[in-house]
Amino acid sequence: MKSTFRLLSVSLVTTVAACASTTFTSTWKAPDAQALDPRGHKIAAVFISSDEAGRHVAEDVLVRKLAEHGAQGVATYSLIPSAELSNMSFVKQRLAEAGVDGVLTVRVIDEREKTTITLAGPSPAFDPYWSFSGYWGYGWGYPYEPTRVTTATELRVETLVYSVERDELLWAGTSRTINPNNVEKFVARLADQAAKQMTQQGVLAAVTP
Repeated sequence: MKSTFRLLSVSLVTTVAACASTTFTSTWKAPDAQALDPRGHKIAAVFISSDEAGRHVAEDVLVRKLAEHGAQGVATYSLIPSAELSNMSFVKQRLAEAGVDGVLTVRVIDEREKTTITLAGPSPAFDPYWSFSGYWGYGWGYPYEPTRVTTATELRVETLVYSVERDELLWAGTSRTINPNNVEKFVARLADQAAKQMTQQGVLAAVTP
Protein backbone atom coordinates (compact mmCIF):
# COMPACT_ATOMS: atom_id res chain seq x y z
CA MET A 1 0.00 0.00 0.00
CA LYS A 2 2.87 2.38 0.73
CA SER A 3 4.21 2.00 -2.80
CA THR A 4 0.90 3.03 -4.33
CA PHE A 5 0.86 6.47 -2.78
CA ARG A 6 4.55 7.08 -3.26
CA LEU A 7 3.87 6.56 -6.96
CA LEU A 8 0.67 8.58 -6.90
CA SER A 9 2.44 11.47 -5.20
CA VAL A 10 4.46 12.00 -8.32
CA SER A 11 2.51 10.31 -11.10
CA LEU A 12 1.32 6.78 -11.57
CA VAL A 13 2.69 5.61 -14.90
CA THR A 14 0.87 2.83 -16.75
CA THR A 15 0.80 1.67 -20.34
CA VAL A 16 -2.92 2.22 -20.61
CA ALA A 17 -4.25 5.65 -21.53
CA ALA A 18 -7.72 5.24 -20.03
CA CYS A 19 -9.01 8.01 -17.81
CA ALA A 20 -9.32 7.47 -14.09
CA SER A 21 -12.81 6.78 -12.76
CA THR A 22 -14.33 6.46 -9.30
CA THR A 23 -17.61 4.72 -8.45
CA PHE A 24 -19.17 3.79 -5.13
CA THR A 25 -19.98 0.09 -4.85
CA SER A 26 -21.72 0.20 -1.46
CA THR A 27 -22.94 2.80 1.04
CA TRP A 28 -24.56 2.89 4.48
CA LYS A 29 -26.16 5.62 6.56
CA ALA A 30 -27.23 5.72 10.19
CA PRO A 31 -30.98 4.99 10.49
CA ASP A 32 -31.55 8.26 12.36
CA ALA A 33 -29.24 10.33 10.18
CA GLN A 34 -30.69 13.73 9.33
CA ALA A 35 -29.66 15.92 6.41
CA LEU A 36 -26.51 17.65 7.65
CA ASP A 37 -26.00 21.29 6.78
CA PRO A 38 -22.20 21.64 6.70
CA ARG A 39 -22.24 25.44 6.81
CA GLY A 40 -20.72 26.81 9.97
CA HIS A 41 -19.40 23.44 11.13
CA LYS A 42 -15.77 22.46 11.51
CA ILE A 43 -14.90 19.10 9.96
CA ALA A 44 -11.54 17.36 10.39
CA ALA A 45 -10.20 15.73 7.23
CA VAL A 46 -8.26 12.51 7.76
CA PHE A 47 -6.36 10.52 5.15
CA ILE A 48 -5.11 7.35 6.80
CA SER A 49 -1.74 6.54 5.25
CA SER A 50 1.83 6.04 6.43
CA ASP A 51 3.01 8.12 3.47
CA GLU A 52 3.25 11.55 5.10
CA ALA A 53 3.66 13.48 1.85
CA GLY A 54 0.65 11.79 0.28
CA ARG A 55 -1.35 12.27 3.45
CA HIS A 56 -0.71 16.03 3.55
CA VAL A 57 -1.70 16.46 -0.09
CA ALA A 58 -4.86 14.37 0.35
CA GLU A 59 -6.02 16.14 3.50
CA ASP A 60 -5.47 19.56 1.89
CA VAL A 61 -7.67 18.47 -1.01
CA LEU A 62 -10.37 17.25 1.38
CA VAL A 63 -10.26 20.59 3.21
CA ARG A 64 -10.85 22.43 -0.09
CA LYS A 65 -13.73 20.12 -0.97
CA LEU A 66 -15.33 20.63 2.44
CA ALA A 67 -15.10 24.39 1.91
CA GLU A 68 -17.03 23.99 -1.37
CA HIS A 69 -19.95 22.74 0.73
CA GLY A 70 -19.70 25.55 3.25
CA ALA A 71 -17.90 23.63 5.99
CA GLN A 72 -14.73 24.77 7.70
CA GLY A 73 -12.36 21.96 6.96
CA VAL A 74 -9.19 21.38 8.92
CA ALA A 75 -6.39 19.00 7.97
CA THR A 76 -5.73 16.53 10.78
CA TYR A 77 -1.97 16.70 10.18
CA SER A 78 -2.12 20.33 11.39
CA LEU A 79 -3.76 19.28 14.66
CA ILE A 80 -2.22 15.96 15.61
CA PRO A 81 1.48 15.03 15.33
CA SER A 82 2.12 11.69 13.64
CA ALA A 83 3.61 10.31 16.85
CA GLU A 84 0.29 10.92 18.65
CA LEU A 85 -2.08 9.43 16.05
CA SER A 86 -2.53 6.22 18.06
CA ASN A 87 -3.16 8.15 21.30
CA MET A 88 -6.97 8.35 21.32
CA SER A 89 -7.14 10.52 24.43
CA PHE A 90 -4.80 13.06 22.85
CA VAL A 91 -6.70 12.92 19.55
CA LYS A 92 -10.05 13.63 21.25
CA GLN A 93 -8.51 16.44 23.27
CA ARG A 94 -7.06 18.14 20.21
CA LEU A 95 -10.32 17.78 18.25
CA ALA A 96 -12.29 19.25 21.15
CA GLU A 97 -9.84 22.14 21.55
CA ALA A 98 -10.14 22.87 17.83
CA GLY A 99 -13.95 22.86 18.02
CA VAL A 100 -14.31 20.01 15.54
CA ASP A 101 -17.90 18.81 15.03
CA GLY A 102 -17.29 15.93 12.66
CA VAL A 103 -14.58 13.81 11.08
CA LEU A 104 -14.24 12.70 7.47
CA THR A 105 -11.85 9.78 7.00
CA VAL A 106 -10.51 8.18 3.83
CA ARG A 107 -8.48 4.97 3.73
CA VAL A 108 -7.35 2.70 0.90
CA ILE A 109 -8.29 -0.86 1.83
CA ASP A 110 -7.16 -2.80 -1.24
CA GLU A 111 -4.97 -2.41 -4.30
CA ARG A 112 -4.97 -4.66 -7.34
CA GLU A 113 -3.36 -4.63 -10.75
CA LYS A 114 -4.67 -6.42 -13.82
CA THR A 115 -2.40 -6.96 -16.80
CA THR A 116 -3.78 -7.74 -20.27
CA ILE A 117 -1.56 -9.06 -23.08
CA THR A 118 -2.83 -8.72 -26.66
CA LEU A 119 -1.09 -11.10 -29.08
CA ALA A 120 -1.14 -11.40 -32.87
CA GLY A 121 -4.26 -12.50 -34.75
CA PRO A 122 -5.41 -16.14 -35.09
CA SER A 123 -4.08 -18.57 -37.69
CA PRO A 124 -6.22 -18.82 -40.85
CA ALA A 125 -8.55 -21.78 -41.38
CA PHE A 126 -7.06 -22.24 -44.89
CA ASP A 127 -3.61 -22.04 -46.46
CA PRO A 128 -3.39 -18.59 -48.10
CA TYR A 129 0.19 -18.94 -49.32
CA TRP A 130 -0.49 -20.79 -52.60
CA SER A 131 -1.85 -17.70 -54.36
CA PHE A 132 -0.87 -14.07 -54.36
CA SER A 133 -4.46 -12.89 -54.00
CA GLY A 134 -5.03 -15.30 -51.14
CA TYR A 135 -1.92 -14.26 -49.27
CA TRP A 136 -2.44 -10.54 -49.93
CA GLY A 137 -5.85 -10.56 -48.29
CA TYR A 138 -4.64 -12.67 -45.39
CA GLY A 139 -1.45 -10.65 -44.83
CA TRP A 140 -3.24 -7.30 -44.69
CA GLY A 141 -5.98 -8.80 -42.61
CA TYR A 142 -3.40 -9.62 -39.92
CA PRO A 143 -0.52 -7.13 -40.30
CA TYR A 144 2.28 -7.22 -37.73
CA GLU A 145 1.44 -5.44 -34.51
CA PRO A 146 3.72 -5.33 -31.48
CA THR A 147 2.42 -7.27 -28.52
CA ARG A 148 0.46 -4.85 -26.36
CA VAL A 149 0.65 -4.99 -22.60
CA THR A 150 -1.84 -2.87 -20.67
CA THR A 151 -2.04 -2.55 -16.91
CA ALA A 152 -5.05 -1.30 -14.97
CA THR A 153 -4.70 -0.37 -11.31
CA GLU A 154 -7.75 -0.64 -9.05
CA LEU A 155 -7.99 0.89 -5.58
CA ARG A 156 -10.78 0.11 -3.12
CA VAL A 157 -11.36 2.91 -0.65
CA GLU A 158 -13.53 3.35 2.42
CA THR A 159 -14.90 6.81 3.22
CA LEU A 160 -16.45 7.41 6.66
CA VAL A 161 -18.18 10.34 8.33
CA TYR A 162 -18.34 10.53 12.14
CA SER A 163 -20.02 12.79 14.65
CA VAL A 164 -17.47 13.83 17.28
CA GLU A 165 -20.09 14.79 19.86
CA ARG A 166 -21.97 11.49 19.55
CA ASP A 167 -18.84 9.43 18.75
CA GLU A 168 -20.93 7.62 16.14
CA LEU A 169 -20.69 6.68 12.50
CA LEU A 170 -23.12 8.68 10.36
CA TRP A 171 -22.28 7.50 6.84
CA ALA A 172 -19.98 4.97 5.19
CA GLY A 173 -19.12 4.19 1.61
CA THR A 174 -16.83 1.83 -0.29
CA SER A 175 -15.63 2.95 -3.69
CA ARG A 176 -13.53 1.67 -6.54
CA THR A 177 -11.08 3.82 -8.50
CA ILE A 178 -9.59 2.57 -11.76
CA ASN A 179 -6.21 3.95 -12.84
CA PRO A 180 -5.68 6.75 -10.32
CA ASN A 181 -3.18 9.26 -11.67
CA ASN A 182 -2.09 11.30 -8.66
CA VAL A 183 -3.19 11.89 -5.09
CA GLU A 184 -4.73 15.31 -5.65
CA LYS A 185 -6.95 14.32 -8.57
CA PHE A 186 -7.81 10.97 -7.04
CA VAL A 187 -8.95 12.44 -3.72
CA ALA A 188 -10.83 15.33 -5.37
CA ARG A 189 -12.78 12.90 -7.55
CA LEU A 190 -13.48 10.67 -4.57
CA ALA A 191 -14.72 13.60 -2.47
CA ASP A 192 -17.06 14.76 -5.24
CA GLN A 193 -18.54 11.29 -5.66
CA ALA A 194 -18.94 10.84 -1.89
CA ALA A 195 -20.75 14.19 -1.58
CA LYS A 196 -23.02 13.20 -4.47
CA GLN A 197 -23.90 9.92 -2.79
CA MET A 198 -24.56 11.57 0.58
CA THR A 199 -26.76 14.25 -0.98
CA GLN A 200 -28.81 11.68 -2.89
CA GLN A 201 -29.29 9.66 0.31
CA GLY A 202 -30.40 12.69 2.31
CA VAL A 203 -27.37 12.69 4.59
CA LEU A 204 -25.82 15.89 3.23
CA ALA A 205 -28.01 18.92 2.69
CA ALA A 206 -27.65 20.49 -0.75
CA VAL A 207 -25.88 23.83 -0.42
CA THR A 208 -26.73 26.56 -2.90
CA PRO A 209 -24.19 29.31 -3.59
